[in-house]
Amino acid sequence: MDSGTLVTDRLRLRPVGPQDTDAVYAACQDPDIQRWTTMIPSPYLPEHAREFTERLVPDGWANGSMYTFGLFLPSGELVGMLGLTVRSPGMAEIGFWCAREHRGRGYTAEAALAASRWAFAHAAIDRVEWRAEVGNTASRAVAERAGFTLEGTLRSAIDNKGVRRDCWVGSLLPSDLALPSTTPYLPAPARPS
Repeated sequence: MDSGTLVTDRLRLRPVGPQDTDAVYAACQDPDIQRWTTMIPSPYLPEHAREFTERLVPDGWANGSMYTFGLFLPSGELVGMLGLTVRSPGMAEIGFWCAREHRGRGYTAEAALAASRWAFAHAAIDRVEWRAEVGNTASRAVAERAGFTLEGTLRSAIDNKGVRRDCWVGSLLPSDLALPSTTPYLPAPARPS
């Protein structure tokens, strides 16, 4: 792995830059991406893509607040996007989208698992949290395929374009992948039945 680049069986994950602006803009014209991805404005304009690839992604990597990977096929074609936003010490929230033509092939789950492993090993993260608006069954399927444990529903926990909505929440821990944590973890005792 070079700086910020991960390779899986089928994908190359790397930070996006100005060379990817047009591909990001084109993919984000998909109404499903605009509907379900809380950080994607609607309508999605060329200046949104430029701001993302030229400022938000490099700044997030530089200050350690958000690690954003573009998901690419070996041909260089953009498959999707995945971000790990550091919410508190040791905890990052994962978010992702997949271009319409690449959905249903398991690419996003493959990338989510690779990025989570990287976060546990290289970014001092001990919990990767996934959240999705209730009803976003595609995102939930990705999280489940990547091994996230579904923990429940949080009321009014997502703001999607100015509307508070309920969300599902799940997590992936280093121990789920047989990896060590950076800090000790003491699970709550099991309740007697």
